[in-house]
Amino acid sequence: MENPVIQFDGVSRWYGQILGLNQVSVTLTAGITGLLGPNGAGKSTFMKLITGEINPSSGTVRVFGLPVRDNPRVSARIGYCPETDHFYEQMTALQFVTLMTRLHGYSASQARQRAQSALEEVQLAEAQDRRLATFSKGMRQKCKLAQALAHDPDLLILDEPLSGTDPASRRHLIDLIRKLALERGATVLVSSHVLYEIESMTRSMLLIHRGRILAEGSVPDLRDLIDGHPHRIRLACERSREMASLALSLPAVISVRLEGEGTVELETADPATCYREIGKLALQGGLRITSLTSPDNNMEAVFRYLVAG
Repeated sequence: MENPVIQFDGVSRWYGQILGLNQVSVTLTAGITGLLGPNGAGKSTFMKLITGEINPSSGTVRVFGLPVRDNPRVSARIGYCPETDHFYEQMTALQFVTLMTRLHGYSASQARQRAQSALEEVQLAEAQDRRLATFSKGMRQKCKLAQALAHDPDLLILDEPLSGTDPASRRHLIDLIRKLALERGATVLVSSHVLYEIESMTRSMLLIHRGRILAEGSVPDLRDLIDGHPHRIRLACERSREMASLALSLPAVISVRLEGEGTVELETADPATCYREIGKLALQGGLRITSLTSPDNNMEAVFRYLVAG
């Protein structure tokens, strides 16, 4: 096994009577790991424990094999992009990122040079002299990311970094996060509540819900968790009654239901086979399927099944 970068051993975190994290034991190694969970699942608590912003109520957290709380040796190697921001609104983006970089010990000229480079990487070079008070949500997200990577950290902690960004910016930031890990060797922990965002960056994931790690593994592993339960497939077809009748002949199909004119919903315990066979059936019967979706092939379904199980 690779050397661990992050280690949680029996970690819990209480906020008064509220349990934010519940007996979590997990080890993360180099590369990109996605932290997935609905809002309020414990993602931010998990990340703040890694950065040393908060202490565990019980258990131990180690980063690079060292205790993280009040440990400058560890903090210097971490870049943190929090979910929320509290900028000095009258500063420009360049002034802010330069200031944050100077806190890592760089001279004024070095910090400014690194800040300019980081702002260029996140596509904020043209806006670097604008005051932060004028920035949109997406631009503020980019500025937070720039300050997190300007000192070239070994570990990046990114809490919902794509929130509020437009599609083009989201694509660029996803590519940048992958580049930081693949080309620069940074370890990245990135959180989201959107499966496709994480899936486009990495195959390694943690699922967190109500302060507990429910599952750990790759995207196929997590999809297998869904496929262990009855799985719905919804298709649109002009001759929907004929399609429904044909679908009932498939061994993998448990039930078929017509949903209004032109829509058929199937239930199956073997979605991989069912997806293949539906296409063959449609071709054989001369039926045209205009859309094929699954209400269960999403994060909400994963959490629903895991919690129920």
